[in-house]
Amino acid sequence: MKSKFLATFLACGAFIAVAQARTWTNASDPSKTFEGELVSYDEAAGNVTVKMKGREMTFKQELLSEADIAYAKENGPKLAATGKVVAAAGGSAKVKGSIPDVLPDHDGKEADMSKPVQVFVMMGQSNMLGFGNAGALKGVAAASYPYLVDDGGNWIVRKDVRNVFFCMAQQRYNDWLTAENGNGSGKFGPEVGIGNYLGHAIDAPVMILKSCVGNRALGWDLLPPSAVGTGAKGGSYQGDSESSNRKVSEAAKTANGGWYAGLQYDQDVGAAQTALKDLATYYPNATKFEVAGFFWWQGNAEPGKGSVENYDKNLAFLFNDLKKDFNAPNAKFVCATLGEHDKTAPLSQKMFDFAALPENKDKAAVFFSKPVAKGASGGHYGGDHDTYMKVGEGMGKLMIELLSK
Repeated sequence: MKSKFLATFLACGAFIAVAQARTWTNASDPSKTFEGELVSYDEAAGNVTVKMKGREMTFKQELLSEADIAYAKENGPKLAATGKVVAAAGGSAKVKGSIPDVLPDHDGKEADMSKPVQVFVMMGQSNMLGFGNAGALKGVAAASYPYLVDDGGNWIVRKDVRNVFFCMAQQRYNDWLTAENGNGSGKFGPEVGIGNYLGHAIDAPVMILKSCVGNRALGWDLLPPSAVGTGAKGGSYQGDSESSNRKVSEAAKTANGGWYAGLQYDQDVGAAQTALKDLATYYPNATKFEVAGFFWWQGNAEPGKGSVENYDKNLAFLFNDLKKDFNAPNAKFVCATLGEHDKTAPLSQKMFDFAALPENKDKAAVFFSKPVAKGASGGHYGGDHDTYMKVGEGMGKLMIELLSK
């Protein structure tokens, strides 16, 4: 009876150390109870997060008894004040002023740590990973991107924007944002343009949390958990991991010949979730965060191994599943087209169709990359620094526009 009750409420969890264990009661059937520790309480969303047997689960407060709701209301704020890591539902990011075409020099100030870190999760494939040539960028930065370097030509380090990168669930970079080392290998991706614009516009700490690897298709490797029949060859998500604790399923791998639809989604989202559980390691002295938005740049692998036909549907599943997995119902979504594609290309058109859905009004947007791209996505744009900078700047500006609405 208990296990059935618990399974009903499996959802994404907030991440903090927990309080004292107690017995919780089902509002509609008092005979159904479970033991667990309060993790957090989001009064605005009406969500209660409880940890039981090492797992965190979030569910609506109306499913609990009145005594349980009163307990959560009283003790949730106390937990938030303990200095442990708290995940909120998002929506508090404040955008400052208008969006400049050229950013001014960074003022060198650190972020106001009394505010939640605004986290932006970046996913996709190899061009999101980044192949921009940082050396070539430095040669033109003073003239083309002056906010990246100081008067002596040295890279500016932003102490208000944290740059974190995971590839195949392995940490590749964790430091303050600079154009010198966007992905930890001397190359950079769109995170440099995105991070600088968000850092300028948002009056709070910012974290760019990138988790991706190359040669992955949305209709296969990255197929979202809620996708049913929209993957490659009409396939569906095949994993079995929990929303609050994404991990690669060895059972699903074995059952499907060593890989499965959605494996990369589980790995990429799981790595980001794990990082946020240990927030202060990735943003020093931070105790609270909100996932404010998602960035997506992918598509080159789609025609060969995914589903171009269902790309708009799978983007919708992706956005909705990411909001659930990161407890971010108010988050925004920005994707970018492939640089060589016109707006009428099938994959581009699917992106614009997704953004035009009524439910995505003021929540999702598409950056058209072709006017700023040199070369093709399959060749990583030849490492062209301008392509990666301009796509990053464009995506960042769109996110700021969405956050201001």
